[in-house]
Amino acid sequence: MKNICLFVFISFFISNGIKAQSLLGNQTTSFTKQDSLRGSITKERSWWDLKQYRLDIKINPLDSTITGSNTIKYQVLREHNVIHLDLQKPLEISKVIQDGVALKYRREGNVFWIDLVASQKEGTIKELTVFYGGKPKVAVNPPWDGGISWKKDSNGKPFIASSCQGLGASVWWPNKDHMYDEVEDMYISVNVPSDLMDVSNGRLLSVKKKKDGTKTYNWYVSNPINNYGVNINIGDYVSFSEKYKGEKGILDCSYYVLRSNLAKAKKQFKEVPRMLKAFEYWFGPYPFYKDGYKLVEVPYLGMEHQSSVTYGNGFQNGYLGHDLSNTGWGLKFDFIIVHESGHEWFANNITYKDVADMWIHESFTNYSESLFLEYYYGKKAGSEYVIGTRSGIKNDIPIIGTYNVNQEGSVDMYSKGGNMLHTLRQILNDDKKWRRILRGLNSTFYHQTVTTKQIEDYLSEEVGMDLNPFFNQYLRDVKIPKLEYYFKDNQFFYHWTNCVPEFNMPIKVSIDNVEKWLKPETNWKTEDNNSQNSKLVIDPNFYVVEMNITK
Repeated sequence: MKNICLFVFISFFISNGIKAQSLLGNQTTSFTKQDSLRGSITKERSWWDLKQYRLDIKINPLDSTITGSNTIKYQVLREHNVIHLDLQKPLEISKVIQDGVALKYRREGNVFWIDLVASQKEGTIKELTVFYGGKPKVAVNPPWDGGISWKKDSNGKPFIASSCQGLGASVWWPNKDHMYDEVEDMYISVNVPSDLMDVSNGRLLSVKKKKDGTKTYNWYVSNPINNYGVNINIGDYVSFSEKYKGEKGILDCSYYVLRSNLAKAKKQFKEVPRMLKAFEYWFGPYPFYKDGYKLVEVPYLGMEHQSSVTYGNGFQNGYLGHDLSNTGWGLKFDFIIVHESGHEWFANNITYKDVADMWIHESFTNYSESLFLEYYYGKKAGSEYVIGTRSGIKNDIPIIGTYNVNQEGSVDMYSKGGNMLHTLRQILNDDKKWRRILRGLNSTFYHQTVTTKQIEDYLSEEVGMDLNPFFNQYLRDVKIPKLEYYFKDNQFFYHWTNCVPEFNMPIKVSIDNVEKWLKPETNWKTEDNNSQNSKLVIDPNFYVVEMNITK
């Protein structure tokens, strides 16, 4: 861990990209122009607003290719004649059509600049159809290093799935690949061999048999959806379903697994209604009743694809059978079902505008695991679990990444982020209000893309204190705040150190087994104390360290 109080990225644009320099010595991270194009809201993106995608593709397992088209409906926000679309190599665009006219386009890395001929009058609704194809990037280590997984099941049949968070949906289909602008609804048509099934997002509208012996599965997503949340899952699936009586009525829950795993799935997927009951209690109604809930087996660990959550946890509890907290509580639930489904609220309902703010997805969802345990096993169980996950915290780089270059922050956004929220809950010291805040987040920012500032401001207002120093410490710094103290001459001296300037978090302690709240600041504070040999213990629910020094 680096011994500095403030970790800052200073970013500036240069002709071929961005260079970000941190205050950790001379460490420098360089970004390319492609990073800037991928991660920023360019002029050629900002002038049009997404309304609808109609993705129509054919999957060929024999040669691992995708061919098809995407029709993009958009509203003109201001007049312009160049549009920015994304499609990653080695895929290629073969043709772009608007109003029956073939358009000129040019490629710059993974960006296509399309020259429009028709008038783009402000307020009008326009459409553009992009034809493309090729062999998409093969997923190396999904879902972290994603793309398309071309696998086979135990019977030798194709088992195919997409996963592309961070990498971007443009790794397998052409789109406006930036998180700030979510499409309002979407049609997904996937043509596959007749002995296979495609499962994608939303509701299945129809299955069409083709003369060539293939089938096309037609899906419709009626809610806004982020690009990486769109998915294809193709295999020799069988399915079963149930009705869940939730806060907004009946929620259709459907499950798709390989034929050989049906019995195991019927047992393990009983976790889903338990998850829904707990999370609707804590976060409010499931955000996509119109599109239903699906859990789909895939040939990788899993991912939070909206209304089409993917699963590869081996039909067992824990994280591939392991307890990430080392407390025993992590084996009380199926990690992938609980965690990835928690993202339906924090990732798919509330979505970051920039991947640098990915903590909004992962910190809240990490804490959802603790809340799930608390709902079924009590507050002590939830607390022990989240505290146990601290062993995985690295404190290497800040949780927030670099903006406008498609860069995530530290993996600490998971366990450190969850412990940050657990600490914030202790500061609030009102569990009923904490639940109202979590539900309020999901109603206030319902189906929206957000920034860190919006979330920080909301929490500051609802908690009733300026949380800026708190978030600067846990999101933008790499150190654990330290409560330094000593007892001398019937006095108790204490202050915060190893922290950002102005850090002033209140904290609950016990002194000689008497519980009390302290309000430390970075300057020393003093209180009367009658004992020279007092013992101080910090409430372990606060993610801090303590140091008794001798003066």
